[in-house]
Amino acid sequence: MNTQPNILYIHSHDTGRYIQPYGHAVPTPALQRLAEEGVLFRQNFCVTPTCSPSRAALLTGCYPHENGMTGLAHRGWKLNDYGQHIIHTLRQVGYTSALAGVQHIATDRAVIGYDHLMKGDDAVAFLENAPRQPFFLDVGFGETHREFPQAEDARYCLPPAPLPDTPQTRQDMARFKASARILDEKMGKVFAALERTGLAQNTLVICTTDHGIAFPRMKCTLYDSGIGTMLILRLPGVFAGGQVVEAMTSHLDLYPTVCELAGVAKPAWLRGRSLVKMTGAVHDELFFEINYHAAYEPVRAVRTKRWKYIRRFDGRTTAVLANIDDSESKSVWIEHGWPERAVPQEALYDLCFDPNEMENLIADPRRQAVVQDLRDRLRRWMEETRDPLLTGPVPLPAGAVINDPNDLSPKRNTQSRPTGK
Repeated sequence: MNTQPNILYIHSHDTGRYIQPYGHAVPTPALQRLAEEGVLFRQNFCVTPTCSPSRAALLTGCYPHENGMTGLAHRGWKLNDYGQHIIHTLRQVGYTSALAGVQHIATDRAVIGYDHLMKGDDAVAFLENAPRQPFFLDVGFGETHREFPQAEDARYCLPPAPLPDTPQTRQDMARFKASARILDEKMGKVFAALERTGLAQNTLVICTTDHGIAFPRMKCTLYDSGIGTMLILRLPGVFAGGQVVEAMTSHLDLYPTVCELAGVAKPAWLRGRSLVKMTGAVHDELFFEINYHAAYEPVRAVRTKRWKYIRRFDGRTTAVLANIDDSESKSVWIEHGWPERAVPQEALYDLCFDPNEMENLIADPRRQAVVQDLRDRLRRWMEETRDPLLTGPVPLPAGAVINDPNDLSPKRNTQSRPTGK
């Protein structure tokens, strides 16, 4: 058997951690079984809670403002260098690569450089006829991305915190649950093919999602409900036994993890740390960003185990609702005055006593040492990574399509608006 493991990177759209293995009433038996056989990371985070930038960060191992994907691929963004994609590093040590289904980092998926391009349903056939050389198989699913096609019984659903419990929010969550069930069934077919073909014994499964669920105050925000992502790894002898990791980890850790297991040198641009043989804490701090989603919304954050510091760079005093997917839940908040509610330019949250990040402690005199420490950490990170926000707005690519930040819906877009206006 080849000592280099095959790699199955299997991922979803907008799932956050709202699946069964994380304790939610969202039945996902295939993912539950994967967690019981592998390792579940309870405190894993994406780098940015918006689709293309999050996926690009995971697959290049560096931040969006470093790799160029500061906005959405279908709205005009692309990587500075598709050669930074993990498949090109793995090719150096004999890996072949295949893509099946959703990718969302290029308008033309051929530019990424995969050896095989397939439809989403072809992943099982690929495994049943797997090449002799080790492979990197990227399988992406669109489920749990709006619009949800159907609903479970809303009478027995609880909407996620901090949304109010209303008929509309329950119905919204019931639709998400139905979509998660379909996602689990589709992922389960791929896992079953691994077992049936005997490949599971030498395949690293990386199962994750891009960011939080598409509900208000979640996706496209730097609250934990926006940046918290499921992550389950399985590889017999390495990630196995139904373990649960409490340490903070990042999507940026996956690239160096794969490099170590594949026996290839880590590229110089990588920002994360390998999770192979991890003991104790992996990170003392993690950094996050938002640049563009539907509209421009420059935000940065730093998180420790106890504290979260968030800073806005656009001067807005109200939420950018164009960056929030339309939904029953969003409508409830809009009807009750969300467009007029103030948002802070800076915020500090105590994640122990305030896990929903509702009480801003930025002006608390007892917490000024914490505030200054986190301000300093964020500044150093921005300088080390050459964050463009240090000198002005994040550049808008020529021809990119964005919304006016004052739009209530992302469905109203305008071409090539001036950056930050």
